[in-house]
Amino acid sequence: MLVVTSQQGTLLDIPTLVFAAAAVAGFLGILLILTWVQQREVKALAWWGAAYLIGASAIGLWGAPAPLFKIPPQWAEALFLASFGLIWSGVRQFRGRRPLPHMAFSGALLWLFVRQLPAVSDLNGGRFGLGAVIVAIYTVFIAIELTRERRKAHYSRAAAIMVPVFYSGVFLIPLALWIFMPAMVAHRWLAVLALESIFYGVGTAFIVLLMVKDHHVQFYRKAATTDSLTGLLNRGAFLDAACKLQTRQGARGLPVTLLMFDLDHFKSVNDRFGHAIGDSVLKIFAQVALSSVRSTDIVARLGGEEFVAMVPEPMEGAQLVAERLRTAYQVAGTTVDGIAVGSTVSIGLASSSKAAPDIDSLLLRADAALYKAKHGGRNRFCCAEDAENAAPSTVRDPVAAEHALRPPVARRSKAGDLVPAE
Repeated sequence: MLVVTSQQGTLLDIPTLVFAAAAVAGFLGILLILTWVQQREVKALAWWGAAYLIGASAIGLWGAPAPLFKIPPQWAEALFLASFGLIWSGVRQFRGRRPLPHMAFSGALLWLFVRQLPAVSDLNGGRFGLGAVIVAIYTVFIAIELTRERRKAHYSRAAAIMVPVFYSGVFLIPLALWIFMPAMVAHRWLAVLALESIFYGVGTAFIVLLMVKDHHVQFYRKAATTDSLTGLLNRGAFLDAACKLQTRQGARGLPVTLLMFDLDHFKSVNDRFGHAIGDSVLKIFAQVALSSVRSTDIVARLGGEEFVAMVPEPMEGAQLVAERLRTAYQVAGTTVDGIAVGSTVSIGLASSSKAAPDIDSLLLRADAALYKAKHGGRNRFCCAEDAENAAPSTVRDPVAAEHALRPPVARRSKAGDLVPAE
């Protein structure tokens, strides 16, 4: 029986190492499958559980006595490589990307092809070196998928990226040993592979469970801070985020502008077309609002047909945002679910450069400006008085697209309201 020895004597025999690796992989596979049964929404758990069970089967076929199984060794080796491809596919599934089964098994197919070459088939070290490269490539692919993650669980994300990168390096170390000390690796490559499989399996399972935990944390956090219909922030989450944004801007002496939106004649839309169409109108406006602002801006639904946004811009910059959003929604709200609705939006703006958050004051001023916009004819925006500089308010009518690129020039109407000059 082959054994791993040192100057002090026998440490572990190879069958023991192989059995331990297969047992660890099989146990983790069953654990992941049972977790998937309890959490069916996380389909990636099924990919990962299957990968571990396939890997355990491959290791078991390697270490089993020859009379028990007459499967060619290259097939067991191919199954082992396929398990790493399935782990990568599971990560893609977990991140909401389409799994690529053909790519998951491409490493195994490449292995079966290369094993037919005598130069590789006759060298244990050569086989192990090629397998280490394939495993390392799959592991790097896993790390690349994880770098696409944009959520804020920075510590978990860092661990999920660094551990695969570390293990890809671990699998490449024996390749370097094979280059410089081929005799040692040629006789002990199976023992080294078994040890690496144990460490890799435990480390990858740790990553998997860490990502699933983060998934649930983010799920419940999102449920507590977002509006279920539109996916925008709810009122409480907006107030918290807006206070932080104004504090950051105020500390640098920079302004923020709050925009308050109210969908015109929304009650009439519900009365004429039903609440299903009304819900679609709200969703469309939310999509238009998100596409009309930057990722650093804050957009939320206050309730009903009222929405709000805060942008780190002075009033002039916020006017461009308001006009861009108004014109985009005028087009998007023309037809909803095949019905001519003709929905539009009125907008009130209020700006502040205070270091201390004054969100309540901004909301009141923006609401007063919104009231003027509604009573000035709707489908327009109105800028509230600057509480710090006592600047006059302005009302903005629907105008040609080029008017969105210059500040409005106001005049008095017969009703006494400010409207833009022709």
